Amino acid sequence: MPFLPFYIPRHKQLNIVIVGGGYAGIAALVTLLRHMPEARITIVDPRSHHLKITHLHETFRYPLEDFLISFSSLENRFGCRHVCGKLILDEYILQQCQKDRFLAVNDEILEFDYLLIASGAPVARMAKSDNIFDLHDLMTTPGSSLLDGRFNTTDESERTISVIGGGATGIQFLFEIAHFLRRQKIECKLRLIHGGDRVLTQFPADFSTYTQTRMADLDIDFYPSTRYCSQQTEEILLAESETGRQFNLPSTVSFLFVGKKPETLFEANAFGQVMVERKPLQNIFTAGDCSIYNAAGSNTMTAQSAVRKGMLTARNILRHSGALKLLEPYFHRDLGYVISLGPADAVGWLALEGNVVGGMPALVIKELVEAQYDLLLTGIDTYLV
Repeated sequence: MPFLPFYIPRHKQLNIVIVGGGYAGIAALVTLLRHMPEARITIVDPRSHHLKITHLHETFRYPLEDFLISFSSLENRFGCRHVCGKLILDEYILQQCQKDRFLAVNDEILEFDYLLIASGAPVARMAKSDNIFDLHDLMTTPGSSLLDGRFNTTDESERTISVIGGGATGIQFLFEIAHFLRRQKIECKLRLIHGGDRVLTQFPADFSTYTQTRMADLDIDFYPSTRYCSQQTEEILLAESETGRQFNLPSTVSFLFVGKKPETLFEANAFGQVMVERKPLQNIFTAGDCSIYNAAGSNTMTAQSAVRKGMLTARNILRHSGALKLLEPYFHRDLGYVISLGPADAVGWLALEGNVVGGMPALVIKELVEAQYDLLLTGIDTYLV
């Protein structure tokens, strides 16, 4: 069994409930079983599959099934249990859970020694018509199928696709759509609508320069400083950010990417324990996009931060259950970030945010990071602490 610093076991087996089977929850599961194979772990998640959501834009190239792993297969692989259920948790409920050491799910009582909240941040939703899609649609239907179904009923000369949102998610989908149209030899105009004056505003300006140059190469129209208002039949209603002037553009299909919006954000101390009224709940931890740590480490809503938080809380759950109770603070800083620009291109930074790389080097970095997580899903941990 791998060595875990500052951990002197007092228990051979713990009952642990993980709420959320995303990146943070799965990382915690693997880490817990790595150091305590006898642990009894229950994952509570309303879905039937773990979704590798960072690959979702690739459903314009590959089947959606390639990025789904059923919880039943994870049960068989790791000996855990999946309970299909959705929980709405708040500070009052968690205080009661800390006191009672059980959680009620679907008329079932789940007793626990430790509880980990890793429920993530849901994708924000807006009112939309039948020809506008968002991440929720893409989680159930491949992107290629969404376009095939729409274009079958539309005249070639009138086909236009609008992508709303020039953040990392919107950009990755934008380029996948552009390359899908070229591969399928589909005549269609493609545009990006973005509220900022440049794409990828959360990153250094070199990201924007590189990406917008590639957009021009692919003949993608760019409407900066423009807000989406609504989709009406085969037109999209937009407004200029500065003046508020509204105008319409033809749009056969629109893809809406407005980011994540946490319904509940749990505050945690530097060790991942949930804080309520400035006091830690000793047996309740949180990780992933639903958590904000009062620590020096990264709180970005990225898969790599979610994985690192999940691993940290797993190690600290074990340490807290041991003889020393000496916990590890969260210091992880993101080591880089890469954005896919289609099948053969990418842009990102490595080690330092100012160290921007593009093209094949960035693509190789992205594939290595994704391969590392795929290994974790098999139980092989190649992450450095």
